[in-house]
Amino acid sequence: MLDLKNPSTQQAAMEAFFYGYQAFTAKADEMLARRGLSRVHHRILFFIAKYPGLSVKELLGYLGVSKQALSTPLRQLLEMHLVSSIAADDDKRKRLLDFTAEGTKLERALRREQAKLLQRAFGEAGEAAVDGWLAVNQALGRNLPGATSGD
Repeated sequence: MLDLKNPSTQQAAMEAFFYGYQAFTAKADEMLARRGLSRVHHRILFFIAKYPGLSVKELLGYLGVSKQALSTPLRQLLEMHLVSSIAADDDKRKRLLDFTAEGTKLERALRREQAKLLQRAFGEAGEAAVDGWLAVNQALGRNLPGATSGD
């Protein structure tokens, strides 16, 4: 176990996390930037892919942001015809989100790039390290306000 009371060990752990996350997001950020999009748009796409047909309210909960913070990036995705919004059958005020064909294509391309990077890193690190990495990230995720077990 790392001694996180030691400042240099703390810094080394945080630096590894910082550069790992930077590497994980770099290619996706580049792909998004070519379309005038950013990481916030990627997070929206990620959750629509995971939960097709989710409501705007559900998306707000997953992202942990205000309606105001979601408004502009979601509107941009809708205007770019990457995401569609339809009224729910049971409540016409409730908007359900899904991908257009182009949105599906973009989300899959982003995910494919990140999956390739993870596959390479997991192959280098080995199964025990991957299991530990997953456990650490799940434990971190449980520290989010309103988070469930995440496992």
